[in-house]
Formats: sequence, C-alpha cells, structure tokens
Amino acid sequence: MTITHAAPPPPSGPVPWTKPFAQEMLVDMLRIRHLEEKAAELYGAGKIRGFLHLCIGEEAVAVGALHALDPDDNVVATYREHGQALIRGVNMKSIMAEMYGKREGCARGRGGSMHLFDKRRRLFGGNAIVGGGLPLAVGLALAAKMRHGERVTACFFGDGAVAEGAFHESMNLAALWQLPVLFCCENNLFAMGTAIERHESQPDLCVKAASYNMAAVSVDGMDVVATYEATREAVNQVRSGAGPVFLEFRTYRFRAHSMFDAELYRDKDEVDAWKTRGPIHTFTARLKAEGKLDEAEFLALDAGVEDEVRQAVAFAESGEWEPVEDLLTDVHTNSGVTP
Repeated sequence: MTITHAAPPPPSGPVPWTKPFAQEMLVDMLRIRHLEEKAAELYGAGKIRGFLHLCIGEEAVAVGALHALDPDDNVVATYREHGQALIRGVNMKSIMAEMYGKREGCARGRGGSMHLFDKRRRLFGGNAIVGGGLPLAVGLALAAKMRHGERVTACFFGDGAVAEGAFHESMNLAALWQLPVLFCCENNLFAMGTAIERHESQPDLCVKAASYNMAAVSVDGMDVVATYEATREAVNQVRSGAGPVFLEFRTYRFRAHSMFDAELYRDKDEVDAWKTRGPIHTFTARLKAEGKLDEAEFLALDAGVEDEVRQAVAFAESGEWEPVEDLLTDVHTNSGVTP
C-alpha cells in the first residue's frame, strides 16, 4: 500500500527583507531550478553520465540555509548537492563542467555530480555514502573548536541518513563535546523509494535529535523565509558556543530520487499537490503581493538566469577531457619506499 503525505498550506505572511535581498533569494532559487532542469535534459542527451540526483522542489533549503552562513564556515553536503554548491559560490560553469566530466570542473571532472568540491569556498564535497558526511562534519567542527575560532560547520543530509549508525555516533559526539556543528536534515519524506513511516520507528526526527541533549527545530523547508530565519538563529546559537543544533527542513522533491528511479512508490496526485507549494512560485507570489516584484522584473531576472545556464553549458561543451597520462595523478603517492 502506498503511503501518502498531504501537502500543508502554502507559505504566507510578510517577507521581512528589503527588495534587493528578496530578489537575490528568488534569483538563487531560479538558478538552482534552471541548472537542474538543464542537467536533466543533458542527461537524457547522454552529455552527463553516471548518477544524477536533482533537488528540484527543494531549492528553498539550499538558498535559505547557505545565505545564513558566513563565507568562512564549513559546508558538508550529500550527493544531492548542486544547490548547496551553487549558492556557496561555486561557479555554475565549473559545476556544469564537472557534471560533464571535463577537467575544467570543480573537481577536475573526477567527481561528477555527486562529488562537487571547492576548497576555497570551504565546500567539503558532496558524499555518495548515505550519512557519510556526518563524521566529516564532526571532525571539522572539532578542529574549529580546538583552534578556538568561531567557524561553524553545516552538515546537510537526508531523512534516510537518520537510520544510519554514523548519524547517532556523530550526534552523540557533537553534543558530548559541545562542538560548533549545525545538523541540517533535508526531510523530503522518502529515503530513495521508502516512505519515512517505513524506515523510522519514530518519524518525528526532532525527537531523535533532542534525545542527544541538543536543540532541535522543525522548519518549513518549502518556505525560503522560514528557512533563512531559522538557520540564522541556529547559526548564531552554535557560534556563541552553545553546542550543536539540529534543524529539520520539511521539504519535498518534485523529481524522482535519481534519473534511474521509476518512481513507483508515490502517487502522482501527491506530487502534484506538493508542487502547488513550490518554493519559487509561492515566494514570487508573496513578493508581487507586497510590491517587491512585478512581472516585468521577474521575466528579466529569469532571462538572466537562463543566459547564465547557456554560458555554463557552452563552457562545459568546450572543455577538455583529462589526458590518459594524468589518470593516476592524486591516486597514490610515492613515499620513496621500495616495495
């Protein structure tokens, strides 16, 4: 029997931001959406290969949360990390080239869609292992505390990772040692094709997090305003030395788990109902109602994003493949010891 999840009412209320900042947040959501729609198209054309996991529908989480961080903070992501990488400041051209497997990509074409990485932006990679980024985040947070800095580490993971042992080990150590880490759970209600009610004995994820004696807050992840405000408050709390915080972003992906997913585990009507709560069009409607955006401005902003995507595709198309003689570079190191 298919488990259904009713879509809650759409976000409402005033947008407490200036017009320029509000439009910047909208543009960033549009950038993620257009980048991923183009990636899906290119995947179908055979230009992008391997695995491809899209966050279409979840744009408010990446935009709201990343804008609440400082540039010097650490970010650890999952394999659904295009949005986090883009908003963190990784150039769209570099991201597209990486998905193409070209050497101009942010990981020189070796990581692909699931392993976007940029040391300068302190983006410590997407991670293909479910829950694999959690221990890395704890290590980064421990290093920050030992150096007596104010750097926060934000770790993104899905609801499926909550069932992994690494989640519980990481939460326990972070709370025990009062580490400056922000646990960002993107709860889209499905771990691959398994509804949360079928993989969690306690589906209230904040209850699990609170059991580790840390603050736990549930946020409407389809609302970029709620996401930003809650993350900013949590970041301030972590940075003050109060210990780790768990944020649950209740969100929903509009596409299948991956491009290989037949999506037989949820009803089309459910997906369509959640699409009416899409973070882009609901936020756009709120801005228009408040006089912070009109249709002409929206069309101009959208056209600018489409042009950015076109340039990114052209950059990837003109990129170079890594030469065969470089394939062993960074695979191993010569220690000088003769075997």
